[in-house]
Amino acid sequence: MKSNTYLAFNGTCEAAFKFYEKVLGGKIVMMMPHAGTPAEGYVPAEWRDKIMHARLTFGDDQVLMGSDAPPQYKTKMDGFSISLQFTDKAEAKRVFDALAEKGEVKQPFEKTFWAEGFGMLIDQFGTPWMVNCEAPAA
Repeated sequence: MKSNTYLAFNGTCEAAFKFYEKVLGGKIVMMMPHAGTPAEGYVPAEWRDKIMHARLTFGDDQVLMGSDAPPQYKTKMDGFSISLQFTDKAEAKRVFDALAEKGEVKQPFEKTFWAEGFGMLIDQFGTPWMVNCEAPAA
């Protein structure tokens, strides 16, 4: 079994996934708008060019998926965080800083009792993230 995160955006899915692709060093392997699909008739005309489904691969077999949820189906991104785990502190800090750009830092990236670096943020698209670089085993 495998678990993948699926994010619902309010019209910013395409921009978010292009940003995540760059920051995470990934590859968008699917980006399908509502237009031209059977779902086209179920969204307002102004949403037809919004994303029905996106899929990004990154790291070692990691997947992030998402879509633009029409207004009647959109819920707030709350009660979870995407947690990224690193072994390289400099790379963890780079990713944290990039995700934090135009976002809101909830906990600065810094050394903790369990990690060489840990931080929490909500990015410019409303997605909550935790970035962690564990301390080496004693």
